[in-house]
Amino acid sequence: MIPHNRATLENWRTAPYSRWGFQHVREIIPTASIPNDPSNTRSFAGRPMDLTGVSYTDGDEQKTVQQMLDTSDNDAFMVLHDGDIVFEDYRDGMDAWTPHILFSVSKSVTAMVAGIVVAQGQLDPDALITDYIPEMSGSAYAGATVRHLLDMTAGIAFDEDYLATEGAIVRYREAAGWNARSITGPDLDLRTFLSEMNEVEKQHGGQFRYISTNTDLLGWVLERATGTCFVDLMSKTLWRPMGASRDAYITVDRTGAPRTAGGICATVHDLAMFGQLILENGERDGIRIIPRAWITDTRTNGSTDEWNTGDYADDYPDWAMRYRNKWYVTGDGDAPLFAAGIHGQFLYLDPTRKLVCAKFSSQADVVDSARELSFLRACVAIGDTLTTTVNND
Repeated sequence: MIPHNRATLENWRTAPYSRWGFQHVREIIPTASIPNDPSNTRSFAGRPMDLTGVSYTDGDEQKTVQQMLDTSDNDAFMVLHDGDIVFEDYRDGMDAWTPHILFSVSKSVTAMVAGIVVAQGQLDPDALITDYIPEMSGSAYAGATVRHLLDMTAGIAFDEDYLATEGAIVRYREAAGWNARSITGPDLDLRTFLSEMNEVEKQHGGQFRYISTNTDLLGWVLERATGTCFVDLMSKTLWRPMGASRDAYITVDRTGAPRTAGGICATVHDLAMFGQLILENGERDGIRIIPRAWITDTRTNGSTDEWNTGDYADDYPDWAMRYRNKWYVTGDGDAPLFAAGIHGQFLYLDPTRKLVCAKFSSQADVVDSARELSFLRACVAIGDTLTTTVNND
């Protein structure tokens, strides 16, 4: 582990400091807690299996799950099958109860909270953003709907270049409190930054454009629609009722605005639990938490045409991709879906095989498409292996 005093606001997302930083975000950036309910926690039975030797084809190579873990800077990996923990792998001080930043897996969590609010009648996905936040009427988001935020089809101009050292994305990170200030002038905050985004690239709708600010704006919409701060909303509607084992937390800017696009931190056990809840169609012990209709919408809707003309059209060649409610969907019907975050964070769900794979990583590269594909292919092989094993028992 990297010594505590070497991970700072300036280097916490850079290897080797990131391995410590991703586990100790609240010691670097201001955060707000998302409480669980200690009297209502859920646990999973253990049914250990050795999955390290599971083999799969990765491009022109044959690999094993062990090789995938060894080459992906793995911090934590948990596999649930039919609601049981069947495999775990932890490294560099991690365990099932260590909080770790989810990065953009946060988007997929936020969208499930949005689905709960929609079912409560407090949010209309087809309404204009400005119906909830009139302050956005002078921004590039004018004319965009909540659905455009959910499906990443807003037509704003924004270059999501994670390696940029200047420009809008750097200002965005500084506004969120993720970077140290590099420019002079008035103090930035996240929502001022959002309201001042004024460049339009295209008409809203029709093309998948991966832009993180959409989800921070969705978090703001949720607060306005419900009159409740996001951390309390997520705690009340999702984290407490699903039985989370530990509090989660989220990074906040200098005004307390949450980074719903990437700032949620939680344990791998609770991330896997969230995935299991989705596989169970949003219900725990007969109590509805996430609307079944929202989960069905996520799994069955979304446009392949929007995907095929969008930013990631060539990134997942194994599947006919769609993007819906901030989830990546790999096909029709009961096809697997997944959430993904930079530096190797994943939540993979296969409804047919009753499989959940939750992974935290500290990959040095912000985005590594080859390792991402390798992980997803490993999950497919794990699902096939578990299904075959059960059928043969």
